Amino acid sequence: MCGIAGIVNFKAQENQELILNRMLRAMSHRGPDATGLYLSDACGLGHARLSIIDLSGGYQPMYNETRDVWIIFNGEVFNYPELRQGLIQRGHRFYSQSDTEVIVHLYEEHGPEVFQHLNGQFAIAIWDAPKRRLLLGRDRVGIRPLFYRLDNGRLLFASEIKALFTDGRIPRRLNTQTLSDVFTCWTPVDPLTAFDGIYQLPPGHVAIFEANGLKIQRFWQLTFHEEAPDARSLEEWEEQMSALLLDASRIRLRADVPVGAYLSGGIDSTYLSTLVRNNFNNRLNTFSVQFSDKRFDETHFQQAALQAIQTQHRAIQCTYDDIGRIFPQVVWHAELPMIRTAPAPLMMLSGLVRRSDFKVVLTGEGADEIFAGYDIFKEAMIRRFWARHPESNLRPLLLKKLYPDIFEQADGRPNAFLMGFFKKNLEQVDSPVYSHMVRWLNTSQLKGFFSADLRAEAGNLDAFTQRIVDQLPAAFHQWSPLSKAQYLENTLFLSNYLLSTQGDRMAMANSIEGRYPFLDYRVVEMAARLPAKLRLNGLTEKYLLKRMARGQVPASVIDRPKQPYRAPISRCFMGANPPAYVAELLSDTGLKRSGYFDPAKVQRLVTKCQQQEGRLVSERENMALVAILSTQLLDRQFIREFPSFSDEPLNHTVVERQAGDSL
Repeated sequence: MCGIAGIVNFKAQENQELILNRMLRAMSHRGPDATGLYLSDACGLGHARLSIIDLSGGYQPMYNETRDVWIIFNGEVFNYPELRQGLIQRGHRFYSQSDTEVIVHLYEEHGPEVFQHLNGQFAIAIWDAPKRRLLLGRDRVGIRPLFYRLDNGRLLFASEIKALFTDGRIPRRLNTQTLSDVFTCWTPVDPLTAFDGIYQLPPGHVAIFEANGLKIQRFWQLTFHEEAPDARSLEEWEEQMSALLLDASRIRLRADVPVGAYLSGGIDSTYLSTLVRNNFNNRLNTFSVQFSDKRFDETHFQQAALQAIQTQHRAIQCTYDDIGRIFPQVVWHAELPMIRTAPAPLMMLSGLVRRSDFKVVLTGEGADEIFAGYDIFKEAMIRRFWARHPESNLRPLLLKKLYPDIFEQADGRPNAFLMGFFKKNLEQVDSPVYSHMVRWLNTSQLKGFFSADLRAEAGNLDAFTQRIVDQLPAAFHQWSPLSKAQYLENTLFLSNYLLSTQGDRMAMANSIEGRYPFLDYRVVEMAARLPAKLRLNGLTEKYLLKRMARGQVPASVIDRPKQPYRAPISRCFMGANPPAYVAELLSDTGLKRSGYFDPAKVQRLVTKCQQQEGRLVSERENMALVAILSTQLLDRQFIREFPSFSDEPLNHTVVERQAGDSL
C-alpha cells in the first residue's frame, strides 16, 4: 500500500520535482519505506512506498521494456501471478517480481481496458509518453482513494487531498454542497469531496487525460440480476460461495510480509479468521478493539471466537479520553466531516497492528453490504409490510425486534414518538429510495444547526433525493426492494464512508494495509446474483453466510443479536477533562469565525451534553455534536491553519528523468 501523486500540464512547464516532494511529504504516513519520482516535460509522477510485495525490487515509478510507459500504483493486484504468466508467454520481459510491473505490461496489451483484468484494490496512474496520455483508474468498489484538481489544462492528482493542497495555488474552501450531503446521508455524493474544486475519481471508473481534455468513463457497475432467476439450489449456492470466498481469502494472503486479521467478535471477521486459520496459516495473529464503555464493547464475543480458533491475539482498550484526544488526528486523515466517532478506535487499532510489526490485515468489511446484514434492510421490509395496513397497531411492533432498547417505554408500551417517526413517508413505497428515506430524514434535521447563510445554500431533502435518483442505473427500477436498498448502501455508504473514514484512511494513518475478501469483485458479483431470500430471509440477515459459517464459527457468534459497530460520542468531548480544542472550536468566537453554524443553537446543544454527560443525550444530538466538531476541526486544519511542507526530497528518493527533459 502506498501514496501516489502526479502533475500533468500540457500548457506550461513547471518545477515538478519541488511540488511532488511536498506532496509526498504530506502523505509520508502512506509510504514510509521509500519514495520515487518520474519527471518529463509534461508529466511528473511521485510515489511513497509501503513495501509489501517484492521488498527489494518493487520500487516505483515503474516502466515497460522501452521505458516509455510509466506507472505509479497504490494498492494490490491479487491475481498478478496468473496475469504475469500469461504476459511472459506473450513475450513480455520483467525486471521485478512486483504486481506493479504486471499492470504496465498489461496496459501494453489492453490499453485503457487494462483495469477490467485486475482483481484487487487499487488507485493507478499510467503515463503513456508516446501518446502523451495519462490514465487514472480506481478499483471497482472504491477501496483505495484517488483525488484530483483540474484547472486550465493542468491536472494534479493524489491519494489524499492534503497532498493537493501543498500546491499553494489551489484555493482551500469547504464545499457547502458536501456539508449538506454529509448532514443528510453521512457522506459526499460522487464525485464531490469536502472541498471546492477537488474531486474524487468514482469507484469503477477510468479517467483519460490528454491535451484536448479529461474524459471519465465507467468500467464496472454493481448490478443485481433478477430478471432471470438462477436455478441453483441452496446447497449449490452455499458450496460455490464458500469456495469463492475461500479463494478470495487465499489470494489476499499473497505478501512478502506477515498478514494478520481484525477480529471484532462478529460473524464476518470470525468466519474469515477461521478460514485462514484452518486452511492457510497455523499461526494467524488477530487484533481487536475493546471499549471501557460496556454499551459498545464486544469482548465477550471476541473471547468466544478466540476460544474456537486459537489465534495469537492482541487487543487495545479504548476510553472516552482516548477518542477525545485523537479525534483531531482522525479528522486530519479522514479529510471529511463525520457524524460518528467510530473511526477513532480503528485508528488506535491500526496503531496496535503497526507496533506489533505487521503491515497487512484482513478485515470483514463489506459482508453487511453484499449479504444484507444491516438493520436498514430489515427496517425497510417492516415498513413496507406496515404500509399495506398503515392503520395497524400490531405491524409496527415488529420494529421492536430491531431496536428493543429504544422502542419500548419503561412501562412496556410502544414509544409513541418512535412510532410516529418510523411512520413518516410510510406509504411512499414507490419511491426508488424508500429504504433510506427515514435515515436521510433523520440525519437532515442536523442541518437545523447550520447558520442562516449555509441553510440558504444547502438545499432541501427533496433536491438531494432527486440528485440520487438521477444517478441510478436504468435497471435499478426493475430490481427487488432489497436489491435497491443494497445498491444505495453499497454505492453511497460503503465507498465514501465505510471504506474511507473507517477503512483506508484510519489504517494508512499508521501505514497499515487492510484487505477485504468479501469485496473481491467475484464475491460481490455472485452475491448480487443470490435470490433475495438467501440474503435476507424473513428477519434473518446474511442468511447464506450464516449457513456457510455454521459448524465452523461458534453458534454464540452466529446467532448473537446484531450490534452495529459504534463508539461513544458526547462523553468523549464533554467529560470531566474535555480536550482543550473543544471549547475553542465550539465557542461563539470559533463558530462565528468559521460561519457554518448558528452559535446560539450549538451552545444549547453543548450545555445539554455537559449537564447530562452523555447519559440522556439523544442519538441525533450525539450525531450533531460530532458533525459540528469535525467540521470545525476540518476548517481549522485545512482552511485556516494548513501546515507548510518542505520541498526537500525524502530519504531514499530515486529520481528518473525522461531523456531530453528540459528541467
